Amino acid sequence: MIPINLSTDLLRTFVTVSDLGSYTRAGEALNRTQPAISLQMRRLEELVGAKLIAHDGRILSLTEAGQVLSAYARQILHLNDQAVSQFRRDDVVGALKVGLPTDFAVLNLQETVARFVFDHPDVDLEIRCGLSRELVEALHADEISLAVALIPEDKQQYLVRAWEERPIWVTAKSKRTHSQKPLPLVGHPEGCEYRNRMTKALERVGSKWRIAYTSPDVSGLQKAVVSGLGVSALTRSTLSNGMRVLSEADGFPEMDKIRIGMFYKHPRLSKAGLELSNGLIANLDKATDRFFTQSAHP
Repeated sequence: MIPINLSTDLLRTFVTVSDLGSYTRAGEALNRTQPAISLQMRRLEELVGAKLIAHDGRILSLTEAGQVLSAYARQILHLNDQAVSQFRRDDVVGALKVGLPTDFAVLNLQETVARFVFDHPDVDLEIRCGLSRELVEALHADEISLAVALIPEDKQQYLVRAWEERPIWVTAKSKRTHSQKPLPLVGHPEGCEYRNRMTKALERVGSKWRIAYTSPDVSGLQKAVVSGLGVSALTRSTLSNGMRVLSEADGFPEMDKIRIGMFYKHPRLSKAGLELSNGLIANLDKATDRFFTQSAHP
């Protein structure tokens, strides 16, 4: 069987069309005519043997096959751009707006960003910390260029890399908070993936619970747990002194894994953004259970 090679040029056109929602805008971003973009898309569809883009008037959307290919394409393009950057060490300059999630181990990510700022003083960096859903919305609105965020299963657009991590139950080490009925919970505001994991796990085993404390920031949850206000779901990297981990032996069911994603629009990301994304990827590879390709989980 003769192998089929997918050109990064075709994949970049495909991702740019998807990100910008228009053949015309993609052509402007890539300095090509609209007919040239259409021709490249037809060529890519011929190579993979599937329709990738659906048209509803002027609105473009990815087909099921397009969503699968998009997952691979974004990873291929990131690796391509990362490889090229190793040999073309131009000065990293310009403005960059980054979103980091307060509902994850944001301090670890901030350390990576701080190192980046030190190494690249000519980059005008702006950091927005917020809940994951707010960051993804900001990326869609082009208010930020790069986002790390927790993601529900149905959120795939602009997702470049993804990781998994299993939340763990935590309580105050010196208190019996976890024995209270109904169980007091410490969590992020409604809609947070950690909060969803807690309540779903408790409902599966028929345990009654109540929300005792809410904060958008991980540090607020840590203090609330240590002070005995309630139990919470955190990650290994956000455990602090004064906490202990609860297990199934304590009557706490295992929670579903959390997905953490890196999002950016390929045609919108500068070289500075690519450089920072590589540092954040290295951080997340170390911090989470294991790296996995989103294409394996469409």
